[in-house]
Amino acid sequence: MIRTGALRTVATVAQRVVPQHIEVREGRLPQSQSPFVPKLEFFNSVTANGQQIPTYRVLDGSGTLLEEATLPEIDEASARKIYEHMQLLPAMDTILYNVQRQGKISFYYGEEATVVGAAAALEPHDEVLGQYRESGVLLWRGFGIDNIMAQCLGNEEDMSTKGRQMPVHFASRKHHFHSISSPLATQIPQAAGVGYALRRTPQRSNSIAVCFMGEGAASEGDFHAGLQMASTIPSPTMFIVRNNGFAISTPSTEQYHGDGIASRGPGYGIDTIPLREARRRCLEQSRAVLVEAMTYRLFVSHVYIPALVHHSTSDDSFAYRARSEVEDRKRIDNPIVRLRRFMEQRGWWSAEEEDALKAELFNDVYAGQEPWTIQEQRRELAGLLRKYGEAWDPWKKELARFKNNGRDLMDAK
Repeated sequence: MIRTGALRTVATVAQRVVPQHIEVREGRLPQSQSPFVPKLEFFNSVTANGQQIPTYRVLDGSGTLLEEATLPEIDEASARKIYEHMQLLPAMDTILYNVQRQGKISFYYGEEATVVGAAAALEPHDEVLGQYRESGVLLWRGFGIDNIMAQCLGNEEDMSTKGRQMPVHFASRKHHFHSISSPLATQIPQAAGVGYALRRTPQRSNSIAVCFMGEGAASEGDFHAGLQMASTIPSPTMFIVRNNGFAISTPSTEQYHGDGIASRGPGYGIDTIPLREARRRCLEQSRAVLVEAMTYRLFVSHVYIPALVHHSTSDDSFAYRARSEVEDRKRIDNPIVRLRRFMEQRGWWSAEEEDALKAELFNDVYAGQEPWTIQEQRRELAGLLRKYGEAWDPWKKELARFKNNGRDLMDAK
């Protein structure tokens, strides 16, 4: 007896041997919902037609609604908030990457689109168990840049771990954000337990557990243990997998042979659906769901940020993928540019607002008293510019790139 792909959407081949002296004509086994069929078929897909699972998308690379696509419910205020946070994250990432290169912190990760989009779809009281890249969730919930910096620097103002953890190991009880663990994938079975605890707590009946991971973590045993637990002990747990094609430097083609991570959901009896719908189903059915976000490690809109191009500050992705490939993806399919053009088409954003946002982000990220070293360097640079800025052509060309041709700095006392 063989399960056929047309009747059972599970990516496996299961063969059952029936003793010769027993005649089986109809029905099914008592412990199974799989009907008996007389025709033998093999299958290797979770879709009815045997094709790969399609990737849900509503906007093309230019921010235009795809033909026959239905725009999810989103208003101007929500779109602007999402966009501003997507711009804030890479601006902050640039600083922290440079700080790491100066030897002031040991490590750093970055990412914006998937994390901010997920945060926008969740409720503030949902419990989040992150991996390493979820600082966007904290910023969305009001954690603040100062607390991000304090944790990465491990100083006395670190509210997350009191300076006892590596950078990007955030935690906040107030913002329902569980402490990051360094070992890969340990948060996955923990999330199933958190979801079960929420189910057993009547006053938390409107909350879910949300677990972030990369596709590399899905190769760990904890992934299977977590999904098995969330399936057999039903709980409102959402598993969000960022599949950017590489587990550090290992391509996905060497991680698995099946149809991505989404195909594993039905094997555990877990629905695999888009994000906002996933949260609703989590609550209504009090069961786990799986979301696989297909992403690409990329430059941001106009700034080269290695923390986003590479896996982390410990990685050089150009050793295993072509720089031209990354440039091409940046040019044709940048999520920040895509969202900005989408808003511009609806009159929700303008070039003037873009310039104002960049200035605001710069002031926010660089807010506070300047270190004495910076003040000293600024005075020295101003003196050199006053002496040579208008006399040497290379400096004149460089100054032309700045506001007021650098006069603000040269005229400062």
